[in-house]
Amino acid sequence: MNVRRSAAALAASAVLCAGAAPAALADTAAPSASAPPVIPSGLYGKNDPTYDGVFRQSLAFVAQHTAGVKPTAQAVDWLTGQQCANGSFPSFRPDTAKACDASTYIDSNATAAAVQALAALGGHDETVKKAVGWLKSVQNEDGGWSSNPGGAMDTGTDTNSTGIVIGALAAAGEKPDEVKSKAGTAPATAIEAFQITCREDGTTGDTPTGAFAFQRDKGVLLPNADATAAAVLGLLGKGMTVEAPKTDKPVEENPVNCKGGALSREYAAEGGSRYLTDTMAKSGDHLVSALAGAGEQPDFGNTADAVVALAASGHKDAAAKPLVWLEQNAAAWAKTAGPGAYAQLILAAHAGGKDPKSFGGTDLVAELNAQGPAAQGADATAKAESKNDKDAKDAEGDKDSGGQSVWWIVGAGAAAGMGIGFLLSGRRKKNQL
Repeated sequence: MNVRRSAAALAASAVLCAGAAPAALADTAAPSASAPPVIPSGLYGKNDPTYDGVFRQSLAFVAQHTAGVKPTAQAVDWLTGQQCANGSFPSFRPDTAKACDASTYIDSNATAAAVQALAALGGHDETVKKAVGWLKSVQNEDGGWSSNPGGAMDTGTDTNSTGIVIGALAAAGEKPDEVKSKAGTAPATAIEAFQITCREDGTTGDTPTGAFAFQRDKGVLLPNADATAAAVLGLLGKGMTVEAPKTDKPVEENPVNCKGGALSREYAAEGGSRYLTDTMAKSGDHLVSALAGAGEQPDFGNTADAVVALAASGHKDAAAKPLVWLEQNAAAWAKTAGPGAYAQLILAAHAGGKDPKSFGGTDLVAELNAQGPAAQGADATAKAESKNDKDAKDAEGDKDSGGQSVWWIVGAGAAAGMGIGFLLSGRRKKNQL
């Protein structure tokens, strides 16, 4: 088993335990160690894009949009060129001259992310319309979405996929509650089915209430922090970009009333916020990796997701604490993980009312811009180290590792031990590894 496949499996299993992720593992053989994939000139990042190319590009565009930066036509054209004829987007399509077929790993998460990115940029109405049309066509009867609709890895509705699709629908001008399945079920209903509330006897027992599961694990709902963050955004009809609340709304002490019957949409989201707040408080204002054997290693990506979710719920003060922790601790992680990580931090900073150009001594916007083709706008200037210098160092690193991309070695540890949230998270199931 070469290092790329090992790393992908490790990253996937990490997020599975931690529960989160938009990009699903492709049902294709990993690139060989002796022939690392060619990185398209319009794509952000130098890491292998097989599992996250479309997603990280989309995430970068959304983050740049919040900072007033416009990506170049080259970068945008790469993303639009990834779309299949039916409107869907794969995780990564290396040869766009070849039509998508049954072997192409179609990804609802990548499609939803691309919709949010292109809707933010504007001027891509037809591309967005086709993508939204495809998403509607693969909605499950329970109202939700799986990560690989109709594909070999379709394991049914999950919280994360449904949450990000709701965000895409909202970004495209749709009313998510009105996008119902053939059975007449709304997307939020699918998310609500994964919330841990109370036992039949009206008590909570030892199970954290308010949390959401990624899916049912052998019929059981297990609390999952990143799925909970995705659920909160989905229930509130929010996407990746969340505006910072002007005033603080305290988190409810006990939003999940065991004897109160069905929860309202807002209270279901509030239950998720309570769970995130309590979980982070126990570990020092951040989430920790749920990977077996990871101990207390921080999960930076999912912590950033939690900040966005709390801000979306109006919990300004609750979001501020983990955001300060990220400001003090996340720089090294972002440098290792690449453009998606910088984008996540920018979106967390935006949601928390922080300046992403001065985030713990780092200009996140400049660092993200340096990951791809020179962007446009007042904030598009890269940091002191030129992109050419970075490329040279990347090439040298590949050479030193015997042709194996250093990112897949170091990045695997980042994903497994520290968490990578949206970037390479656990919408992958065990049977995909």
